[in-house]
Amino acid sequence: MKSKNKRLVTISLLSAISFILGFTPLGFIPIPPANATTMHIPVVIGAILEGPIAGMVIGLIFGISSIIQALLRPNILSFAFINPLVSVLPRILIGLVSYYSYKLVFNLFSSRKNGEVSKGADSISVGISAALGTLTNTVGVLGMMYLLYAGRIAEAMEIKKEAVGGVILAIGLTNGIPEIIIAVLITIAVIRAVKKAGY
Repeated sequence: MKSKNKRLVTISLLSAISFILGFTPLGFIPIPPANATTMHIPVVIGAILEGPIAGMVIGLIFGISSIIQALLRPNILSFAFINPLVSVLPRILIGLVSYYSYKLVFNLFSSRKNGEVSKGADSISVGISAALGTLTNTVGVLGMMYLLYAGRIAEAMEIKKEAVGGVILAIGLTNGIPEIIIAVLITIAVIRAVKKAGY
């Protein structure tokens, strides 16, 4: 029962952080023609600390926030984010990828004899999980945008449809690389602090 209450508190806290990020400049950072984001970070942290379901729930909140953001503060590509396949599905998948990549890497570093983990192995596991979770967000969102809206993106940006793939790739590199670096640094620091506090 205590563990269940702790899980609910963690999910509630990280969900609240997601909501706050979603409606402040900290959550969606305008880098035209799209927005960079930090909102995947609570999803990764929730998945690592409390498992894939927790990560998926927080990811759902991230996705819903994206829809609301697209409606309240539209930009040239906001029409795509009104579709849950673009704004919600990839964000839910962040929780799954983050949790299972963390577990996989963590188990690879664990000693088979006594279950101990080598020094720094947990941080490496967290860092890889944060990077892959962020990559899931970037590739998932941009990939769905390309698959579903390449024509409309070309019209909105007044470019040829054949050029949309290059634009999407440029957005992915411009926004994705800083998002990965920030996510890795923040997630490692938060998880380390939480575990040091006896979580």
